[in-house]
Amino acid sequence: MYKQFFIAASLFALVACGGGSSSSGSRASTPEPPSVPDPGDPVSPPAPQTAFACGSGAASLTADDAPGTYTLFESGPVRPVALSEDGARLLVANAPANCLEIYAVSDQGFALESTVMVGLEPVAVAFANGDEAWVVNHLSDSLSIVDLGQTPHVKQTLQVGDEPRDIVFAGPNRNRAFITAAYRGQNHPTFRSDDLTRQGLGRADVWVYDREQLDNSLNGNPLTIINLFADSPRGLAVSADGATVYAAAFMSGNRTTSLAQDVVRNAKPAPLGNVQGARQPNTALIVKKRAGGWRDESDTDWSSAVRFDLPDLDVFSIDAAAEIPELRQQISGVGTILFNMASNPVSGDLYVSNLESLNDIRFEGPGDTATTVRGRIAESRISVINGNSVTSTHLNDHIDFDVHEGATYPANQVQRSLSQPTSLAVSPDGSRLYVAAFGSAKVAAIPTAQLGSGAYVPNPSLHAELPAGGPAGLALSADGTRLVVYTRFDNGISLWDTESGEMLAHRSLFNPEPAPVVRGRALLYDARETSANGTSSCSSCHIFGDMDQLAWDLGNPDGLLQDNPNEYVTRSIKTTINFHPMKGPMTTQTLRGIADSGPQHWRGDRTGQNRQQVNGELESIEAAAFKEFNPAFVGLVGRSEELLPGQMQDLTDFALALTPPPNPVRRLDNSLTPAQARARDIYFDFDNITGTGSCNHCHTLDPVQKQFGTSGLMSFEGAGIAENFKIPHFRNAYAKVGMFGTSGNLGDGVFQGEQIKGFGYLHDGSIATLLDFFASPTFTFPAPVVQNQADIVRFVMVADSNMAPVVGQQVTLDKHSAEAQLQRLELLESRADVTQPREECDLIVRGLLDATRYSAVRQDEGVYLDTNGAETSTAALREQAMEEGNVLTFTCVPPGSGARLALDRASA
Repeated sequence: MYKQFFIAASLFALVACGGGSSSSGSRASTPEPPSVPDPGDPVSPPAPQTAFACGSGAASLTADDAPGTYTLFESGPVRPVALSEDGARLLVANAPANCLEIYAVSDQGFALESTVMVGLEPVAVAFANGDEAWVVNHLSDSLSIVDLGQTPHVKQTLQVGDEPRDIVFAGPNRNRAFITAAYRGQNHPTFRSDDLTRQGLGRADVWVYDREQLDNSLNGNPLTIINLFADSPRGLAVSADGATVYAAAFMSGNRTTSLAQDVVRNAKPAPLGNVQGARQPNTALIVKKRAGGWRDESDTDWSSAVRFDLPDLDVFSIDAAAEIPELRQQISGVGTILFNMASNPVSGDLYVSNLESLNDIRFEGPGDTATTVRGRIAESRISVINGNSVTSTHLNDHIDFDVHEGATYPANQVQRSLSQPTSLAVSPDGSRLYVAAFGSAKVAAIPTAQLGSGAYVPNPSLHAELPAGGPAGLALSADGTRLVVYTRFDNGISLWDTESGEMLAHRSLFNPEPAPVVRGRALLYDARETSANGTSSCSSCHIFGDMDQLAWDLGNPDGLLQDNPNEYVTRSIKTTINFHPMKGPMTTQTLRGIADSGPQHWRGDRTGQNRQQVNGELESIEAAAFKEFNPAFVGLVGRSEELLPGQMQDLTDFALALTPPPNPVRRLDNSLTPAQARARDIYFDFDNITGTGSCNHCHTLDPVQKQFGTSGLMSFEGAGIAENFKIPHFRNAYAKVGMFGTSGNLGDGVFQGEQIKGFGYLHDGSIATLLDFFASPTFTFPAPVVQNQADIVRFVMVADSNMAPVVGQQVTLDKHSAEAQLQRLELLESRADVTQPREECDLIVRGLLDATRYSAVRQDEGVYLDTNGAETSTAALREQAMEEGNVLTFTCVPPGSGARLALDRASA
């Protein structure tokens, strides 16, 4: 029999240790004192030249104390905790503090040993050995190699592709590092911006390093970069013998696509109108590849209209032991959103935590007259891969999803639910899989024999109720008796005894985020709070506040027509007087950047007309519009009633703080290539591109005014588009690449072969590429037409974002540094000195000088101000960095945050 892992939640005891404990969901407003002195600090009094330790070590200033000093990027944790082989040492990637925290672990809890400032948004960490750690910095596009010696510090920084996410060590002697990253970015050695318009390329990479072959180049001499025919990757896993590494696509799709509205005109399945009898506008139609054809919800075969195929490659097997690691196997049909993986050390089975999205089912709402996805947006699953075989277990098959709108569920059903499984860990004997349910504030211990066999039975007695929500990281001791859990909602860590089910300790880490962000986060993710059945949340589609790379037909045949009061750009014909509730397929929009985008939704049908006084000020149109999503908690997410006003305010504050990342394609010096510059001139100056004005007339670009392709107004969409739409921004155009082959009367009509994505551009994702979009008769390009169309695409792909391209970028200097490092530092310094038309970044520096921690921020005069109040010239600091034993890492951080991160002050 399986030994029962967790006892009932009522028997859990919260034991304070390691400097204190925290109540569920709370944030430490001041850092907890370390249980042992930080080796980087003298005991007492501190030497004046010693910099403060980051994170929980000594940081004290939060964004509540210093508004405007924190930027919310909401990078999803991937591997935020790692235990040493003997289980005595814990590494924690404290993402909001940009800090690696190092703890001693005992049965009494966690004792802070030291902290190290790494890059921006560290999301994964792994021990290379007992003396060295590698940290993946998601926003900095870098790896921090940390010396864990007497005074831990970053000893080398490696630049990799865009948005790296995970790291494992495998291969001979476990001496090779494998890192997932998107195939794009200014630091990629072979990527070129024109690759975004080339089909047949994988959009995912696995970077491989041999620790014995690193050099002093910016990339550090990777052994190889393995390209995968998938979109941006996320999780990694290693076989028990270290010979095989598994890599998974993140948002891999599920063989669905949108057919353009002219293809399906007058041929869509019923219903064709709403309860008022108003006929639905012409819209696109979602079809799914099944039973050998592309079929809609009514099983009509549309295969002749789809001009590509979707292999839906999900998991990739890599020979880690080969002289040069190489791809060995590609596996499809695993899931839609793949979070993490773990390998069974006994059976060799690979477990993949994932969501299977149900976007092929139409409509939200009560389902009185049609189908509905209300409360069943995506299935939370564990898929088991054995060789080429894939079997999936739905973790919530016990739920009756046909319960009517507004109904409640029996408590014993909800208690069994597990939502959004993320991190995984397997017991040493292979008998148990520990699953972090990010949306359920639980860790479940599932008997592995039940997975993939049809024998799974949800058992609340095997669920550990955590003191805070958002479990996103698990680290299991080598003997399987201790489990460390990282919880994102309180930015905390807890220690569990796996034999008794007792929680031995819990500790909240230092978190600089403002309180409204902390309060609002749970309302995006917590399925127990935001759905009646405990399975769904907003993040079922808005993955970590972003897209899911799918389209959904979330119209409502039981809904009513809605007036359209929105303002249009000048010279645009207003033809959408009413918003019809059956709006057709719409691609999931990112929540990042909605604070400056006007009314919400593609159509702007969340209009924001009813603005209220909040904290003594009139709220923005965007805030009022976002609050109009509250009914969706009932009609879509499946809650029994809407959120309370205070809850909706918290969620609004969180959502409007979400910030897009810097553009990873635009040059780091913020300049344009000749082709992009030609396109810029056409974009702003050619006044008849659509018959109503220039490109900029509608898609307004003015970063100083926080306009990134839209001013929040609506426009007439031209021939072939039935309704008018709010003009969208450009900030994530590069992230939508991966589909080639548009249905309908655009494109060349040639079958385009296998593609990565089933959705592209336009509101419904039916336009494969921006070149297809510009082929529409709506646009009139000056000669030479083909060249100018291609140049405009190049320009849109590098469109400005809220942050300049240089934000997050890093370089480390020491005695081994070469010209490349010095040139990179000159670039960072030059961008930090830019103040017009907007500030680009603050430049901070952290590291060791004369065996002592050093921290400083660059001033307007070009000198560096350190924590002791001393100023050092650029030349002098550079010279010191390259002396024996010294090492300094320079990082461009968001404007306004430099003094807090470097000096623990609001300004300098």
